[in-house]
Amino acid sequence: MINPEEFYDCLIEHQLDFFTGVPDSLLKEFCSCVKENTSTERYIIAANEGNAIALGSGYHIATGKFGVVYMQNSGIGNAINPLLSLADEEVYQIPMLLIIGLRGEPGVQDEPQHVKQGKLTLPLLEVLGITYYIVDDNYKENIAYCYEYMKRAHKPIALVIRKDTFSTYRSYTKEISDLELSREAVLENIITNLTDDDFIISTTGKTSREVFELREKYNMGHGNDFLTVGSMGHASSLALGISLFSDKNVICVDGDGAFIMHMGGLGVAVQNANANFKYILINNGCHESVGGQETIGFEIDVKQILIGLGFNKVFEIKSRKDLVENIKYLTSREKLAMVIYTNDRSRNDLGRPTTTPIENKESFTLKLRGV
Repeated sequence: MINPEEFYDCLIEHQLDFFTGVPDSLLKEFCSCVKENTSTERYIIAANEGNAIALGSGYHIATGKFGVVYMQNSGIGNAINPLLSLADEEVYQIPMLLIIGLRGEPGVQDEPQHVKQGKLTLPLLEVLGITYYIVDDNYKENIAYCYEYMKRAHKPIALVIRKDTFSTYRSYTKEISDLELSREAVLENIITNLTDDDFIISTTGKTSREVFELREKYNMGHGNDFLTVGSMGHASSLALGISLFSDKNVICVDGDGAFIMHMGGLGVAVQNANANFKYILINNGCHESVGGQETIGFEIDVKQILIGLGFNKVFEIKSRKDLVENIKYLTSREKLAMVIYTNDRSRNDLGRPTTTPIENKESFTLKLRGV
């Protein structure tokens, strides 16, 4: 395994000292090292991977140096447009070093939403014309080559990170949240206060895992939940598409990272939604499921944003008392939103859905349509 601090030091030795991207669980040790050793203006967690490519491009234009852009391979889709229409050697010729976590690597057990992406990651980089190295013990030679390549070719190049590439990095000091509510407690309150005509669209990450386990806990069945295990940032658009063509109450349960990633989609959803569309944003201020890196969720006025997007009513909830008093409105026929502030703690023994995505979709579809 590679010591993340030595990997970081090697980047710095090659003047690769500006970092931006979207966190990934395979890169969490590296990202922790970058956070602790890099000034805030040189370490920016982007809203999405395309934004990170643009940030890295701006850095190069301003300085002539090469930015480091990190992402999970699932984020390559977000990055394709600016890679081909901004950074490409036939457009602006902007070099940068991509560091890509290889989820779903063929032959390595992973979750179903990562399997196809894992198969296609390397072929996709080849189609995009991006040279890559799979990082191993020769990483120092790889980094040196990448630096010279960017100077010579004026285009992006990638380092691909496999599972367990990095050893554990000593934990940096992180402020402990003193918020009363946990996400699982919030979800438990929501689920136990809904009716059989209320349907949940839950975002990717631990949210959907907790929804599944809570249904198991109460022997409720899973027909009322669509677990969006991938497609980060798109749960609200999915919920809109369902709610427009159903008379059921459709409740999107989102996270702050997903909300920030594709906020425009939520704006379109609100403007086109009927009264059966509800939106719950569980805001813990971090990308918890991939290492706990911060989002801007606690730095922006989420309530005012939701009001500005067009919700008829927005509740801001920071305590169990607030939650208990306002949870009843979820079953009303009014286009409303709740932003619920929670701590960033979850159970260490949290499981994963035991049904496949196809089984989940089929049971949800049957229940929604009343078949």
